[in-house]
Amino acid sequence: MKEILIATKNKGKIREFEELFSQFGFRVKSLLNLESVIDVVEDGLTFRENATKKAETIAKQYNIATLADDSGLIVDALNGEPGVFSARYAGPNKDDRANMEKVLHELIGVKDSERAARFHCSLALAIPGHSTILVDGTCEGKITHEPKGENGFGYDPIMYIPQKNKTMAELSKEEKNEISHRALALKKMKEVIQSVL
Repeated sequence: MKEILIATKNKGKIREFEELFSQFGFRVKSLLNLESVIDVVEDGLTFRENATKKAETIAKQYNIATLADDSGLIVDALNGEPGVFSARYAGPNKDDRANMEKVLHELIGVKDSERAARFHCSLALAIPGHSTILVDGTCEGKITHEPKGENGFGYDPIMYIPQKNKTMAELSKEEKNEISHRALALKKMKEVIQSVL
């Protein structure tokens, strides 16, 4: 079975990638499986810059095909925030609940028609000896007034998906894997992965 390293310690992302990659016949390793990992500073101005830096740095260190994602929430009424700062929007501790509460607080008084938002994912696949491959995926929705749902992670409980009439956190794994920003980005990369690896 082919192996791919996912450059994250986020257990929610790892679970999603394991489910998505299992259908391609890949065994997923993550940074949690490695003893010593350099901490890649995500100081890029775009999702693509951060994903590329993570993937290339770790692929070079371990000489293994490495997939890195940088993803986040883009809220139109907040001029695109939290954006690349989604994980640490409320502070450096990467607290999901605090991040959600900050977004909701910033949107107090903003009417439903102006709460448009999207999840964006940039995936970078770095393969030693090859050029890095980049793809993107987005999932459109709008921000609710309060969290709903127990599934998912991050901003999922406040991201309402009109086509499903549910928040991302109310979707089953199967439903989320049909429409999520990460799943859509990975579908774009599917042919590349199968041909290159």
